[in-house]
Amino acid sequence: KGVEADGKKGNYHLEESAIGGHPTARCNLVGKGEGQWGNHERAMKHFIIAANQGSDVAVEQLREGFKEGHVSKDDFAAALRAYQR
Repeated sequence: KGVEADGKKGNYHLEESAIGGHPTARCNLVGKGEGQWGNHERAMKHFIIAANQGSDVAVEQLREGFKEGHVSKDDFAAALRAYQR
């Protein structure tokens, strides 16, 4: 039994966490929307921000996005430099 899941409320709190600077929330937000809907450019922007905040998962996703041509070499390099600081 338990509590019924509320998708709208869950997404709202996920967005609020991402706006508040939580890199894992930002990566999860991409997984729930942008990447699945084919909006790769916006998804990669979320991953760049998360990588700048120190997310290992975001760096790996950016690496894959770079290999697939969704991220420019300059954007990937800048995100990687920011991650390594």
